[in-house]
Amino acid sequence: MDRIVLKSFGKINLGLDVVRRRTDGYHEVRMIMQTVGLCDTLTMRKTKGEKISMKCDLSFLPTDRKNLVYQAIELMKERYHISSGVAVDLKKRIPVAAGMAGGSSNCAAAIKGMSQLFGLDLSIEEMCEIGVSLGADVPYCIWGKTALAEGIGEKLTRLSPMPDCWILIAKPGISVSTAFAYKNLKLDQLEKHPDIDGMIRDLENQDLDGICSKLENVLETVTIPKHPVIRDLKEHLLEHGAEGALMSGSGPTVFGIYKEKHTARRALESLRGIQDVKQAYVVRPV
Repeated sequence: MDRIVLKSFGKINLGLDVVRRRTDGYHEVRMIMQTVGLCDTLTMRKTKGEKISMKCDLSFLPTDRKNLVYQAIELMKERYHISSGVAVDLKKRIPVAAGMAGGSSNCAAAIKGMSQLFGLDLSIEEMCEIGVSLGADVPYCIWGKTALAEGIGEKLTRLSPMPDCWILIAKPGISVSTAFAYKNLKLDQLEKHPDIDGMIRDLENQDLDGICSKLENVLETVTIPKHPVIRDLKEHLLEHGAEGALMSGSGPTVFGIYKEKHTARRALESLRGIQDVKQAYVVRPV
């Protein structure tokens, strides 16, 4: 195999709770993660020599050692004594720096791609071990589907799949730093925490109404006061038929859950004239 094409899927958080801040500065979390059908595409191929080369259709993204894809390939070349060069072509659709783990997902795809391209036949556990050294969300992106993430995000438990539905993803034209969101989270002032255990039961029972009633993300207590457009976007989706709406990850992407495709499509059309919305898609859970 000299060339491989991989899909790199984005994620949303159905629930995001922060349990405590550790002495090393990291935060312990309990999150329910869900892969969605919005994906980037990685084309990877072997090349002569030992060089790693990378290009991307978004000119502002780095294509050197600052990119997690490059880092993953470099790490695996060294770890498995791979002398061949690797060329990567990345085409982006997942919103960048938007709470959908696009960079982590690209990194996970690169790890899988290296395993397949060079016949390493790595297990999920071996790939996750590589992934966690590059980013806390990378192991989940290797797993995909529906999962509970604990610790700093690297302790994963497979959950029952999300009931079939339609998900409208909307990215406003702002950026939110993950570091900013966690640094400014006031854990001692949180009035309530997401019902993660209740949502796990709703997933087991395939209760979409129950899931939608429990959507909660404690990082909204940081991002919404600074960026009210996130609240406005949630309200807009609810007013246009969403069963529930939430900010994903550290934001600013907002998603709404719909039972019917036509309702989700109408809501998507309603966003066309809103200047603050830069990207919007209707997708399904993966």
